[in-house]
Amino acid sequence: MDNYNQLISRISESSSLAIEEIERKIEAKRAKLSGLVSKEGAAQIVAAELGINFDQERMKISQLIQGMRKVNVIGKIIEISQVAEYNKNGKSGKVCSFRIADDSSNARVVLWDNHHIALIEQGKIGNGSTVEIANGSFRNGEIHLSSFSDIKRSKEELKNVIEKKIISFKKIKDVKPGENFTTRAVIVQLFDPRYFEVCPECGKKVNEKKCLNHGEVEGKKRALLNVILDDGSETVRSVLFGDNIKKLGLNENEIFLIEKFNEKKKEILGEEKLFSGNMRNNQVYNTNEFNIDGIEEIDSQKLIQELEKR
Repeated sequence: MDNYNQLISRISESSSLAIEEIERKIEAKRAKLSGLVSKEGAAQIVAAELGINFDQERMKISQLIQGMRKVNVIGKIIEISQVAEYNKNGKSGKVCSFRIADDSSNARVVLWDNHHIALIEQGKIGNGSTVEIANGSFRNGEIHLSSFSDIKRSKEELKNVIEKKIISFKKIKDVKPGENFTTRAVIVQLFDPRYFEVCPECGKKVNEKKCLNHGEVEGKKRALLNVILDDGSETVRSVLFGDNIKKLGLNENEIFLIEKFNEKKKEILGEEKLFSGNMRNNQVYNTNEFNIDGIEEIDSQKLIQELEKR
């Protein structure tokens, strides 16, 4: 069930109105606003007008919807990253993330507040901990915690948590920011690679041969590649890093030597593959961007079996 259907089902349960009546109210609201609001946005307006407030309600991870604020969830930490320092646009600080899971799904949690990050640095929460989160915001498939959010260890025991990323097969036109999905698409455009250097110790980006964590280092060269994909429903700008670039059929020389890249580029254009990843909103350009984290050749037999399942 997608986010919109989950939302109208919950509104129906809370208001005792039929789903059909909820949908009529949503369409009327969108018409009144000249279609300037999404169906999910209109649904949340309708919920508020019906006196339904989900702010204090604990939700399952699978129920979270792009743009939600005051998110309250409980989950078990299944993966945790190192605390990283940043210095951007004159602002410095720390950031850390981990992935939590419940019996419905899992999601990445991003911590920006030093008091929250200290819980990890001091070992008060870590892998295997069950945590309660309050007043988070949900965007691009992630729960973000600010200084107004709260996180604490819970004594509640969660069983049968879903650790594997849930990825559904979707058309690009139907995907919303924050969703993980797989699509069968054709590569219709490749842009020249962009190069940068990372620290050989921690893998973080190096600026002027300096790593924030390890000081002066000899950086390792890495590449980023932007492509345009078309799955027949829509096109989307997509980004690939590391080994995923090689899965397009490029070797090291063809990635890092632009002359070799341009020769190979002609062979890759028009190829069709299965692409998996996460759709995100690029706030600079206010457009959707597909972050690819998996590429597979098309196995016709396997594809038929998957279609039969759906």
